[in-house]
Amino acid sequence: MERFVNFCVVCAGSALGGGLRFLVALWAGARGWTAFPWATLIVNVVGCFFIMLVATIAAASTMSINARLFLTTGIMGGLTTYSAFDYETTKLIQDGAPLRALLYVGVTLVVCFVAGLLGFALARAFVGAPS
Repeated sequence: MERFVNFCVVCAGSALGGGLRFLVALWAGARGWTAFPWATLIVNVVGCFFIMLVATIAAASTMSINARLFLTTGIMGGLTTYSAFDYETTKLIQDGAPLRALLYVGVTLVVCFVAGLLGFALARAFVGAPS
């Protein structure tokens, strides 16, 4: 039952985070900030700041697992997955594995970029070039 409650807490936070991401995109678009992906940059920076803030507070306090899950995996997960990437990379450095952290950063950037290109190519093969 505890895992189900954890799941529901994460789902609720994810819905809120996704909604916040949408609102940031609307806000940036309303200002004409469309030549550069400002909304994505904003949510990634905010997410990185917030996930480390919460993780550090949680480690030094008696924050409940559900509060931590709601704020990090939930809200920050819905807002941006970059925050989890930042946390995991920082944790590798804190754990004394800076080369593994650097490898993680490099592999993530390259493999995700290549996966995106492959997805794009596959979609074009199915539906043709966008008009």
